[in-house]
Amino acid sequence: MALELLVTSSRHKPGSGVESWDDGRLIAESLAGNQGAFGILVGRYQDRLFNAVYRVLDNLEDAQDVTQESFVSAYQSLASYKGDAQFFTWLYRIAMNAAISLRRKKRATISLDSAIGSVTTFHPVDESRDSQPGSALERAESEAQLRWALNRLSMEHRAVIVLKDIDDLRYEEIAEIMKVPIGTVRSRLHRARLELRELLERFEQEKKG
Repeated sequence: MALELLVTSSRHKPGSGVESWDDGRLIAESLAGNQGAFGILVGRYQDRLFNAVYRVLDNLEDAQDVTQESFVSAYQSLASYKGDAQFFTWLYRIAMNAAISLRRKKRATISLDSAIGSVTTFHPVDESRDSQPGSALERAESEAQLRWALNRLSMEHRAVIVLKDIDDLRYEEIAEIMKVPIGTVRSRLHRARLELRELLERFEQEKKG
């Protein structure tokens, strides 16, 4: 089913109160055949989901396609949602897996095995201020600066920065999304933060020079 149809179906008469329903009730209504209920979920989360996907893909059309496909996929597999995670987290997993898969397909000439293998060993977390969550992001004074730096990270590093430092997911959630052990998530995040810091410093130097 097209995403546009789902959104259109979500339009209810003013004062109906449906828009205020929690996710659980909207999901139950969707499973009962109420397309409009799922349309409300689309409207509730599409902007947030698109922003996360766009940061990973750095391509407007690809991000739009993945966001739409993720909602359609979620609608089609809604019966498999067990409620053991928040609906947005479940939806996020679908979208991030699709985004990462698409990005990998477009970079098929790069050996993913070597990229993954280089960060599979757990390293002690760097306790210095510069490697703390969000520290490197705080250095980014503009969206353009952040986008420039993120676009120069590897797929694995870009994804883990977006998932943890931008969208604040738990390590367990990131590990499930990326299908790797929690230790690998920590190792990638440690390396990604250091690399992002170096890139942002380089950006500042090039801007001044």
